[in-house]
Amino acid sequence: MESRVLGKTGEKIPVVGMGTWALGNSSGEQRREEIKALQKGIELGMKFIDTAEVYGHGRSETLVGDAIREYREEVFLATKVAPENFAYDDIIRSCETSIQRLGVKFVDLYQLQWPNPRIPIQETMRAMQELVDTGKTRHIGLSNFSVEQTMQAQESLPRSELVSNEVRYSITSRSIEAELLPFCEKERLTVIAYSPLDTGDIPIGRIPKDMLAKYEMTPAQLMLNWVTYPDPVVAIPKAGRVSHVEENARSVDVRISQADYQALSKKFE
Repeated sequence: MESRVLGKTGEKIPVVGMGTWALGNSSGEQRREEIKALQKGIELGMKFIDTAEVYGHGRSETLVGDAIREYREEVFLATKVAPENFAYDDIIRSCETSIQRLGVKFVDLYQLQWPNPRIPIQETMRAMQELVDTGKTRHIGLSNFSVEQTMQAQESLPRSELVSNEVRYSITSRSIEAELLPFCEKERLTVIAYSPLDTGDIPIGRIPKDMLAKYEMTPAQLMLNWVTYPDPVVAIPKAGRVSHVEENARSVDVRISQADYQALSKKFE
């Protein structure tokens, strides 16, 4: 699996990881399938797993914890705190609760899921810095923050540097290309693309068949190849089924050419 450097850290993470939105609400055979999917992804090199405290009201974190129990040292583990918990004490409590649900001693990346203008960003980032200082998280990230909000968050961090911004990005959802993507590239912030397959609504009819044949890719694989083409971007497609994880893991075995990247980009403008 191809890897990319996380922010300015020098640490590398897989270019295609696994997202867990809507996972964990199941039981029985479906829950076992979701655990198998995550474990298969790890075995195939997709060792970056992203979750959040709000996914399934914590059940997604519990599922991830069960799936990675024997793989913890291999996995780069990220979770997110909800904006209603951005007050200092609430963030500390949320992180500790997430760690307990995940069954780990720390998370690798702790992220602010959405901006919350009702709570001063200085208070929020002071709590995030405390989590780094006490070893509860190794890195701090954002999610769904604009350029201006990202700058304010970085300026409010006492000592650490932000490493990432998790945002929606796919070949059919490209609003970050105007400002946020160039900013992150310049500032060496990793862009974590969620819904890179447009929540499963893959525009099969618009993807050139000759390009699929040329690279021997499925539409989903070509979409993942395209979205991770820019240097700052890694992707976290949902990991609900073993077959989907296996398909996603092969999406960057071969890279499309720059000419084909540009042609595909233009087709979806």
